Amino acid sequence: MTVLPPGSTIGILGGGQLGRMIAQAAARLGYRCHIFCPEIDGPASHVAAKTVNGAFEDEDALRAFVKDVDIVTYEFENVPAATARLLSEHAPLAPNARALEVAQDRITEKSFVRDLGLGVPAFRAVSTLEELEAAIAEIGTPAILKTRRFGYDGKGQARLATPADAAAAWDTIGRKPAILEAMVAFDGEVSVLVARGQDGRMVHYGPVHNVHKNGILDISRVPAPFSEQLAASAVATAEKIATALDYVGVLAIELFVVGDTVLFNEMAPRVHNSGHWTIEGAVTSQFENHVRAICGLPLGATDPLGRVEMRNLIGEDANHWQTLLADPTLHVHLYGKREARPGRKMGHTTRVVRD
Repeated sequence: MTVLPPGSTIGILGGGQLGRMIAQAAARLGYRCHIFCPEIDGPASHVAAKTVNGAFEDEDALRAFVKDVDIVTYEFENVPAATARLLSEHAPLAPNARALEVAQDRITEKSFVRDLGLGVPAFRAVSTLEELEAAIAEIGTPAILKTRRFGYDGKGQARLATPADAAAAWDTIGRKPAILEAMVAFDGEVSVLVARGQDGRMVHYGPVHNVHKNGILDISRVPAPFSEQLAASAVATAEKIATALDYVGVLAIELFVVGDTVLFNEMAPRVHNSGHWTIEGAVTSQFENHVRAICGLPLGATDPLGRVEMRNLIGEDANHWQTLLADPTLHVHLYGKREARPGRKMGHTTRVVRD
């Protein structure tokens, strides 16, 4: 990969709000963005120069798409790894397909991080009810059962308070290949976002203190109310993972806080909801640094501009846009989605308090 000058075209796989915000940041730096996605009228398409609608398995459509772009990136981790590998034969791909493969399977992901010598909650792979019962006997309860693939925002998960919950939990996740994880008695949840350039240089945001509601991120706050020792450990964990993946772009690492230590929860090989605060709350946003990283540009400073709080607008929360906009100190982002469904991320707000 080499430096791509302004005027080049970035291909983005996925048409959601993350792609929208990448395209907005890219436009500020003089880049054009083309979107490839199955959905019609996605949020990213509203701000991009071009959209190609097609299935991620449609090789002819993918080859036509990649002819018009200078580099390919993605805005969500459920792009098939085969799609990423195909496109990488025709244009630079960042982040690489390996990052997708690791993040898409929870067993692969947890094993990868454990093998780096980093802290991970106890886990077991399960593919039958009998294997689940055996895993419970080893790990104990309370525990959480998650599908190995495709779960997000609390979907594809079931909690087990006692061993007697095994059959019901197995049915809840659709009897799919899964991972059983020991429940962690954590003191908080944080994320660290690392931007890593082609030359291996890294800058980071966070740790960010995250609060979830109904399995969905509700609020992110910076600075996080934890010790400097914990912050250093969290950043070191994220940077070690990014380096091991030979990652280029923004990588999000979610962690449990247990005392003055952190345990790995999951990674997202992309820009991340818990980094939305950086648009108004940091010197350089996560989206701009993602563009800078993949295009071979110098990375921007990540310093917070004050005390920052980002709040997601879920479902009908976005219908209160008039009230939100009446607050002159609140930054309001609406994603242009036509239908507000329960659990759907419709926008977010950010407040920056400068000390």
